[in-house]
Amino acid sequence: MTSAELLAQYGPRESMEYDVVIVGAGPGGLAAAIRIKQAAAEKGQEVSVVLLEKGSEPGAHILSGAVMDPRAITELFPNWKELGAPLNQPVSGDDILFLSETGSTRTPDWLVPNNFHNDGCYVVSLSNVVKWMATQAEALGVEIFPGFAAAEVLYDEQGRVKGVATGNMGVGKDGEPTGEFQLGMELLGKYTIFAEGARGHLGKQLIAKYQLDAGKDPQSYAIGIKELWEIPADKAKPGLVVHTAGWPMVDDTFGGGFLYHLEGNKVTLGFVIGLDYQNPYMSPFEEMQRWKTHPAIKAHIEGGKRLGYGARAINNGTPQALPKTVFPGGALIGCDAGYLNAARIKGSHAAIKSGMLCADAVCAALAAGRSLDELSEYPAAFEKSWLNEELQATRNFKLWFKKGKLVGNLMTGIEQWLFPKLGIKTPWTLHGTKRDNESLKPAADCTPIAYPKPDGKLTFDRLSSVFVSNTNHAENQPAHLTLKNDGVPVQVNLAKYAGPESRYCPAGVYEFVKNEADNTERLQINAQNCVHCKTCDIKDPTQNIVWVTPEGGGGPNYVGM
Repeated sequence: MTSAELLAQYGPRESMEYDVVIVGAGPGGLAAAIRIKQAAAEKGQEVSVVLLEKGSEPGAHILSGAVMDPRAITELFPNWKELGAPLNQPVSGDDILFLSETGSTRTPDWLVPNNFHNDGCYVVSLSNVVKWMATQAEALGVEIFPGFAAAEVLYDEQGRVKGVATGNMGVGKDGEPTGEFQLGMELLGKYTIFAEGARGHLGKQLIAKYQLDAGKDPQSYAIGIKELWEIPADKAKPGLVVHTAGWPMVDDTFGGGFLYHLEGNKVTLGFVIGLDYQNPYMSPFEEMQRWKTHPAIKAHIEGGKRLGYGARAINNGTPQALPKTVFPGGALIGCDAGYLNAARIKGSHAAIKSGMLCADAVCAALAAGRSLDELSEYPAAFEKSWLNEELQATRNFKLWFKKGKLVGNLMTGIEQWLFPKLGIKTPWTLHGTKRDNESLKPAADCTPIAYPKPDGKLTFDRLSSVFVSNTNHAENQPAHLTLKNDGVPVQVNLAKYAGPESRYCPAGVYEFVKNEADNTERLQINAQNCVHCKTCDIKDPTQNIVWVTPEGGGGPNYVGM
């Protein structure tokens, strides 16, 4: 049965009304909720705020490097240190390495571009920061509903967003209600804020419905694959931040590695690859595993133990691709809109700041007795903010690398090192024209890549990696990875591109298997492995794969990531 049929048979849904509904308990959604409650308390007003989180708890689905710029969280909580925010490890040094297959060259400190300077920043577990922010939000009176996925946008008769509905629970694989069936709930608000992260399921629908990206560059993405390690004490260098370029990327694919030393003898490391890569034989997961074998990386983690694994698509964050962020009844914030600064490899401060800017607009609207209209004050405030100034300064970073590594490195040096020293603002703006799913070349035009087998000590396979991500989905539920056309994976993707979904997915969700009866191929979807990275929704060349929300609480349960 479809959702509409279930609603017709078992409805109507229960509903709850709030002043503000927020979807996503990441740094942006939590910052918006906190700011609204802070402003209401200052004015002696009561504003009701509910926050939905599809993970089992706030932070369960949060994955980031992360080196955090504290500028925005300091604006939100000037006394965050006294309140116990888990920003414990200041950055103590920056290493920018260019890797060959066996060697490395460190960039002298005086030559490091401005965007890679991390003075005053902190190496953090963003999931821990989010958990802390959630406790602060609840103390202010925000209602947080973890394990509830917002599955549907609700509109009024005039086409304005009036809230969201959570997904139905207890639906079997066949789409029929089981004995545990429970209809979703409607959460209605005067304003609804969407903070789902990069390639948000509902945000994607809103951008299409209201044509929020009209006249904008196509949004581009990368996939970030990350591991958390515990290392021997004699290898620990708390606060050291390492970024790498070069090997194992052998062509003009945009990519690079990061390795950050946390407190407590822990290291977080990973690899980022632009999803505009061209060779369908490329496997981002395998590239990350291969990168760890480089002497410059292996030296940090050899003899250690892997504790965690995860993957997430991230925006490349050019303001040229930023959609209109408001529509009747709501707004997009954080990576749901695309505020990440790819040049700085940072997004949490941008998410927090955008959440605060949106919150201020919501508070002004509520105080004026408004509802369900456009929060025009929000984009206007962004235009005047330090966040806009920061993103404008790095607006060409990713686009230069589309012209090749040599041009990318040269122009990054000019725009992020030379121009700031001369007091010059970049006078030109580049524009992207292609979406990431349009970049793959036919397999016949590319060379297959032979990846080494994992050793189980330094390098690993997908399934053992998914295991340490603590990923779990109820088995008897409809697959949340859906196909518009069941024939396309074999007839197009396999025939023309050698089945790239079996390689770009970092969790082993997609595999082509042979039908024993007639020896033909079919695509098998192992939805229970999904870590919610959204790569398939972005990279599928025919856009035949559509990611929808699984039952709330499903997916990874990241610890310390």
